[in-house]
Amino acid sequence: MVRDRRTFLYSTGVAGLAALAGCVGGFDEGGEGEDSNVGMVYATGGLGDDSFNDMAQQGVLQAEEEFGVSFDEAEPDSVGEFDGAQRSFADSGDYDLVSCIGFAQEDALVGNAEEYPDQNFMIVDTVVEADNVRSYVFDEPAGSFLVGTLAGLLTDTEFAAGDGETNPDESVVGFVGGAESPLIESFHAGFEAGVEHANPDAEVLSSYVGDFNDTAGGQETARSMYESGADVVFHAAGRTGIGVFQAAESEGRFAIGVDDDQSVSQEDYADVILSSMVKRVDEAVFTAIESVIDDAFEGGEVEELGLEDDAVENVYGESIGDEIPDEITEEVESTRQQIIDGEIEVPDEL
Repeated sequence: MVRDRRTFLYSTGVAGLAALAGCVGGFDEGGEGEDSNVGMVYATGGLGDDSFNDMAQQGVLQAEEEFGVSFDEAEPDSVGEFDGAQRSFADSGDYDLVSCIGFAQEDALVGNAEEYPDQNFMIVDTVVEADNVRSYVFDEPAGSFLVGTLAGLLTDTEFAAGDGETNPDESVVGFVGGAESPLIESFHAGFEAGVEHANPDAEVLSSYVGDFNDTAGGQETARSMYESGADVVFHAAGRTGIGVFQAAESEGRFAIGVDDDQSVSQEDYADVILSSMVKRVDEAVFTAIESVIDDAFEGGEVEELGLEDDAVENVYGESIGDEIPDEITEEVESTRQQIIDGEIEVPDEL
């Protein structure tokens, strides 16, 4: 859906945002959603990734539908632009909440939270200790452990579905990351631990493309893994991960998506997507906005979201997920419960 009125490209600058903000209303004085404005600062890679940023947008779209909030959006092209994008919203004085999507916004927000003490901020995937910032962090390693368990079990199983098949004579799976960082390494660590838990003899190939918006790089990296015997490749790479799906299809193997159910958002590749490690960034954005509307926003707090509240979960692919053998899906579910019960400790570092 095109929303030209509230789409703010960072290149318009502070003056452009101020003019735009002036036409959509001011601060919420009485708790009514239709008087509330939200500023969204997305991670690099921007909207259209069918993954992390798009999940965040779903949260504000839900708030628009349920509460009538107005919102504007910034899509910085680089980490260096986060500071200016955050400031543009805060300077205007017209936004009840500025949502900062992604760990890379931490440094900019540390300074801006101090400079704009009356502005409410929320941030996803990292913690900023400030009285006007609410931080939302997810247990990505646990969710990645589950899809690692799935991959580890499946690589030793003779399995064909959709456009893919395994080679049970090879026990190889892969992980493709975007830019190397502690967060993406935590996906990697959880995945590798899940594979080892399910199949100690399996080999895990891994590589970081260095970018979240390099589809060609993702395709090349994953194709090399499939050619080296990988049956399944899991990505935590944003738009770069689309290349992983392309490689899976061309090589007749399988892939695992991330952040949202990519068998739906990337339906052209649904016949090779076994599952997705869904991360409910949309719920984090929505609940933060809801708290502002309810005059219940509490800065200086950290929301930790994990398996027990379905904030991260293994969601089987819409096209081929039902064809995965029951003994494998049952083992994955048993593993999920063991993690929740504290019987399995999931590492967050390699």
